[in-house]
Amino acid sequence: MDAQFINWILINYKVFLLVLLRVSTLLFFMPIFSSRTIPMPLKAAMSMVISIVLTPVVPVSPDLFPKTVPGMVLLAASEIFIAMTLSLCLRLVFAGLQIAGQMVGIQMGLSVANVMDPQSGIQSVIVSQFAYMIALLLFLAAGGHHALLRVLFESFEILPPGQLVLSKSLYMIIMAMGHEMFILSIKLMAPVMGILLLSQVALGILAKLVPQINMLIVSFNLNVALGLFFFGLTLQFFWPVLGRSLDKAVKLMPMALRAMGSG
Repeated sequence: MDAQFINWILINYKVFLLVLLRVSTLLFFMPIFSSRTIPMPLKAAMSMVISIVLTPVVPVSPDLFPKTVPGMVLLAASEIFIAMTLSLCLRLVFAGLQIAGQMVGIQMGLSVANVMDPQSGIQSVIVSQFAYMIALLLFLAAGGHHALLRVLFESFEILPPGQLVLSKSLYMIIMAMGHEMFILSIKLMAPVMGILLLSQVALGILAKLVPQINMLIVSFNLNVALGLFFFGLTLQFFWPVLGRSLDKAVKLMPMALRAMGSG
């Protein structure tokens, strides 16, 4: 039995390397897993475990592994591109949330109150970071990480290694997700942005009617209070809108794989 197991390893280690290349790239760029708060050894261990589990079940032949160095470089580049394209489909949805939070935070006057984003390691507006964290928790609560693992497994059936072909349909799919990013940001934060705009108009009219009041000082507190209040009200509609966008992104991933394989 041990000899058979060792023989299986010697035959299928090439398949494991191909699977590991796609899995590790996807995890390192996917939301949640790409967070800088997760230690690099833990990410590497997760990639190894998932690759070990997928290796016996994915329909990949060891013969796909090239025997030349240039062929190996091209294969590695194609696998990285495939994984980055899959992660981009989902990251654009979360980017829409961050854009919405940035717009509301700036309108509220919180652009100077930045915090360190643990996901990306850069500074972001507090409202943007809060919306992003809520979206991640909802994503995990809805089992989105399970859907990602399922798409990852199906990706080897839809697009085996070494069959990448760029096409116009792939470009259209990425453009559709970019369009969805801006639509999502407007849908989520349009009520808050509308209320803040009306408050600015009301303060401008009041400043003309009662010039003795220092509207600059009043607007700071009023914008923050109105922004936080109506942002809290929009949270009850947060998941229905976000869920549709995430579902669309997950469904577009197999379509992107087919587009990369059809040419």
